[in-house]
Amino acid sequence: MAFWVYVLKCSDGSYYTGQTDNLEHRLSQHGAGFGSDYTRRRQPVALVFNECFGTRDEALRAERQIKNWSRAKKEALFAHDWDKLRELARPRVAPPSLVVARDERNEMEAADL
Repeated sequence: MAFWVYVLKCSDGSYYTGQTDNLEHRLSQHGAGFGSDYTRRRQPVALVFNECFGTRDEALRAERQIKNWSRAKKEALFAHDWDKLRELARPRVAPPSLVVARDERNEMEAADL
């Protein structure tokens, strides 16, 4: 059985991410206003991304991951812009003041041991 992760672009420009084991049926539900309260209030919706997975657990993990991504990262995925996606996936560098404060805190905690 196949499990799908999909992303819809709503009429207000927002994205809705979901997962299902019957993509065609789920898309028709969203289109008819029965898919979710979120998409019902933002009709019409259009499919911008979908990917098939072998298990529901894999699809659920991918859904959660994509839901937590920034808009820019989602749009890089939709565009298959792997360089941009990789760039957006890099961890942000903490400002030097935070790094120093964290290092000092770690040294104090180590001294207490």
